[in-house]
Amino acid sequence: QVQLVESGGGLVQAGGSLRLSCAASGRTFSSYRMGWFRQAPGKSREFVAEIRWSGGSTSYAESVKGRFTISRDNAKNTVFLQMNSLKPEDTAVYFCAARLIYSAGYDSWGQGTQVTVSS
Repeated sequence: QVQLVESGGGLVQAGGSLRLSCAASGRTFSSYRMGWFRQAPGKSREFVAEIRWSGGSTSYAESVKGRFTISRDNAKNTVFLQMNSLKPEDTAVYFCAARLIYSAGYDSWGQGTQVTVSS
């Protein structure tokens, strides 16, 4: 069973940076895509970024392109989300997720980590 544990959230001023980490265990992840999602109060969960574990190809939501970077450390089975130039509208609970490459959707989720950006 896939286990995902996020860390690195916190309170930061607008324009600042945070790096989120997602420690993954329970599988060999070479056939997985790893994603970051977020959910703001009163809103539905939305896609932020995704990385293919093997090969490292990435994709991003338009709202974070050029500001956020997703990466992974194969040796540590950890996925990162580097968030720069943060805005108040980035405030949300951020979730790490995993899915097999050809699965229809994400089916393993972490517990989430709070990111709050003050203006």
